[in-house]
Amino acid sequence: MKSKALAIYIHIPFCVKKCLYCDFLSVPATEKTQEAYGKAICQEIRNYKKSLLTKNLGVPEEKEESIVTSVFFGGGTPSLICGEEIAAILNELRHKFHFSEDMEITIECNPGTVDEEKLNCYRKAGINRLSFGLQSANNEDLKKLGRIHSWEDFLESFSLARKLGFSNINIDLMSALPGQTEESYEQTLQKVLLLEPEHISAYSLIIEEGTPFYEKYSSGFGLPDEDSERMMYQRTKERLEQSGYYRYEISNYAKPGYECRHNLCYWDGTNYIGFGLGASSMVDHIRYHNCSDLQKYMMQASKPEQLWEEVTVLSLKEQMEEFMFLGLRCIKGISINKFKETFGISYDSIYGTVTKKMKEFHLIDFEEDRIYLTEKGIDISNYVLSEFLIE
Repeated sequence: MKSKALAIYIHIPFCVKKCLYCDFLSVPATEKTQEAYGKAICQEIRNYKKSLLTKNLGVPEEKEESIVTSVFFGGGTPSLICGEEIAAILNELRHKFHFSEDMEITIECNPGTVDEEKLNCYRKAGINRLSFGLQSANNEDLKKLGRIHSWEDFLESFSLARKLGFSNINIDLMSALPGQTEESYEQTLQKVLLLEPEHISAYSLIIEEGTPFYEKYSSGFGLPDEDSERMMYQRTKERLEQSGYYRYEISNYAKPGYECRHNLCYWDGTNYIGFGLGASSMVDHIRYHNCSDLQKYMMQASKPEQLWEEVTVLSLKEQMEEFMFLGLRCIKGISINKFKETFGISYDSIYGTVTKKMKEFHLIDFEEDRIYLTEKGIDISNYVLSEFLIE
């Protein structure tokens, strides 16, 4: 039997407090609730059956055996709950699924929420990648964002992780923050690069509706102007590439061999299953997500199919669109041959016209079998990717 890669996402929705810019699904909770939630996730994993998904929709179940290549604990703040709960969830996953020998297991950590005992528990459980949500090395920036930590808290957590043997660490950074200048952002880059993390995710702040930031900054007043934001973006690429990182996706940089495997699974169309409150899944071209009501989730976790909402079988058109706008987020772009192998139809018959147009505008380019965004195309990627939606 052939094997097929599978990624697993675990959503831990708890935070000490919600950051002022955040629109993710997160809530405060007592230790008792956190413990009960961990047990509920284990129940959901234990009772998960892909056949229930495919059978209810009348979709044939693919027969390949799935091999899990990546597990990612996101949130919320996964490092908020006790290490034993994380270990118990991983043990449940190992009983239910086949793990690859070179698994990547990541957990997101907020500085100040990990200690030596917790980090040692992670290592013992098999976690081999940490992702620290720093955002800025400037304490004034962090206060404006509503973060619970300081630069000094981050340094303590990062240094402890290194001391305990973690050799694959990501740091999240944000630019275009309220009151941030090109000079202060440059200082953040400099401080972070001195630490030599293996991976850096660098994003511009997005003001999301429904957040406190939306009420305060939706007009743009108080934020860096467009030229400054553009300079921060350019400086990120320059400084990171000078320091031995390469951009493999629009907002992600890595030292060679340290690309985030979990994110690559999303971008190349690998099946993924999400466990936990509101977690999304894509299995054999079927997309769905869990409910976002915590009480309902806790009560019905033993019957996962009752948690599933907005279950949709992607049409061929939707599958091709996702192939394009996810694949083109990666700097290497998409493979023309893989498109034909996947869909049984030539690339040019579907996207020849739009590709020619984007090429004439110098927004995409070709190299042997691959089509990829140019630097100019990356700058306006939302527009370019929208052009690959089939009318």
